[in-house]
Amino acid sequence: MITGAFAPDFHSSLEWLNSAPQSLREHRGRAVVIVFFSLGSAYCQNVLDELRQLQQKYADGLSVLGVHTPKFDAERDAKVVLKGINRLTVRFPVVNDPNFVTWQHYGVSVWPTVMLLDAEGKVVEALVGDSPKERLDVLIEQVLDRAGEADLRVYDAVAYASKQESGLPLAFPCGLAANDRHLYVSDTGHNRILECTHEGRVLRQFGAGSAGFIDGGLADACFNLPRGLALWKDALYVADTGNHALRKISLMDGDVETLAGNGKSGLRPEEDVVDPRLISLNAPWSVASAFDKLYVAMAGWHQIWEFDLGRGAFRPLVGNGEMGLNDGEALTSTFAQPAGMALAQQTLFVADAASSSIRGVQLGSGKVQTLVGAGLYEFGNTNGALRVARLQFPMAIALDPRTPQLWIADTYNSALKLLNPVSREVKTHDLIYRLHQPAALAVNRSSLWLANTDAHEVLRMDFDGSTPRRLAIGE
Repeated sequence: MITGAFAPDFHSSLEWLNSAPQSLREHRGRAVVIVFFSLGSAYCQNVLDELRQLQQKYADGLSVLGVHTPKFDAERDAKVVLKGINRLTVRFPVVNDPNFVTWQHYGVSVWPTVMLLDAEGKVVEALVGDSPKERLDVLIEQVLDRAGEADLRVYDAVAYASKQESGLPLAFPCGLAANDRHLYVSDTGHNRILECTHEGRVLRQFGAGSAGFIDGGLADACFNLPRGLALWKDALYVADTGNHALRKISLMDGDVETLAGNGKSGLRPEEDVVDPRLISLNAPWSVASAFDKLYVAMAGWHQIWEFDLGRGAFRPLVGNGEMGLNDGEALTSTFAQPAGMALAQQTLFVADAASSSIRGVQLGSGKVQTLVGAGLYEFGNTNGALRVARLQFPMAIALDPRTPQLWIADTYNSALKLLNPVSREVKTHDLIYRLHQPAALAVNRSSLWLANTDAHEVLRMDFDGSTPRRLAIGE
């Protein structure tokens, strides 16, 4: 769009997901931000969070409108997108644009793109990429000042949009961990971690349940959209995604402390990390543990990082930070939003979500090898030999304790799959249970647990052949 041109209005054929249909004419007299985003993008998720903060700051003068355009086939479904924006606590109107109608009218070519309009509906500036908040904050203030000087400004309070989920005991669980005694669940939508029996009876809650970034006792600490979990010795480690932090829960007393991250997203450090608690991380989605080391899937940096619990050292392990699907040695390889991880001896298996691939990392050498996947825009729902198998945005992976095979939560295909590295093939495991965007897995010696995320539930499947059972967590 040309700066100073009137922005085109939304086509009447588009479906508004969480509000009545919107027209730009209704927002005259206000600064208007239109954000073009794709649901699965970590960059876009960061921008949505920043816009929520600006929406609160300029509640009497700013309107935020979202235009969702899909990368994946599953993201064309309005029901999937509505679940996604609710999971991300988006509270402004969002329209689904599966055929890129508005995208083309505005000349957009990159996710995310933020378009700022003035009080008359003219384009002020387009900002492309992650973290536009600082620049956007300055521009919004200028737009509102000019509108006030010209007697054009409308001072009405913003009307928050919402078509929220019904009040359930669990909300979008996105992380699981299990041992011989307990099951741990990231109740992501409620900003807390639950310690449960294997049958789902809640024993303890970690976190106050309100979004925040506070260390302390189990009832005082706060998380923000926590996701991946990992157990090691007497502690539970949390990928606290909304806080861009790595947190530790002491299972002895429930105390929570931050190991890395300062609560804000940021660029990759260019130098060695001296104090991990002072740096800004970017969308840690999962964590795995072994031998006093933690492995953190940093989706926003397209890297796997290693945290040495003994020395407190924090460093990039694999991935050069560019988004891609290239094998190689350690920091010469590329990843695309690594999500779930599973350790098998000296190999770290990674569900690389945005490339719809499964990768293997040799921890000794740092060598990266792709098992399944062919490119950033190569995805599907195909079983068979590894070279032809296709997944769609897999978010979790777990090692079967009985045989050398990997369970995969093939999230956007709403399927549970098995990868056998011996026969070198992928197949769908028939659960006889409908899945809705499963995003987390956990195993112990006898069972597998699966977070049926968009259905707000956790399933248990025993390896003795019994059918999956829904756990009544918190009910």
